[in-house]
Amino acid sequence: MTTVFLVDDEKLIQRSLEKTLLRAGFDVITASDCKSGSEIFAQNISTINIAVLDLNMPSFDGTPKTGAGLDLLDDLKKQKADLPVVILTAYDEVSRAKDAVSRGANAFFVKGREQGLVELIQKILNV
Repeated sequence: MTTVFLVDDEKLIQRSLEKTLLRAGFDVITASDCKSGSEIFAQNISTINIAVLDLNMPSFDGTPKTGAGLDLLDDLKKQKADLPVVILTAYDEVSRAKDAVSRGANAFFVKGREQGLVELIQKILNV
């Protein structure tokens, strides 16, 4: 079973993406900010195959931060260097996409087309 680690602070979006991923046959583990994301990831590191991280969410100190997802990306990559990561954002920000990829993300995905995210994850994992 393939497990997706989904971190998004917006409950409705998190639930919608989780349902889509579950319907597509993935196991899903969720978190809503950088701090809990890092802790939950550490507890489940051996079962997680790919991480999907929101770009903007509460950072490690709990305050909302633009680009906090990139800080979590760095943290998860320290824990598991070969972890595939997709960064989610509500806006198509090309400079952020380049930053995310340069920091080790496999891809950047604009929210709103859930089925496209499933296809992207399948492509990255070759499943």
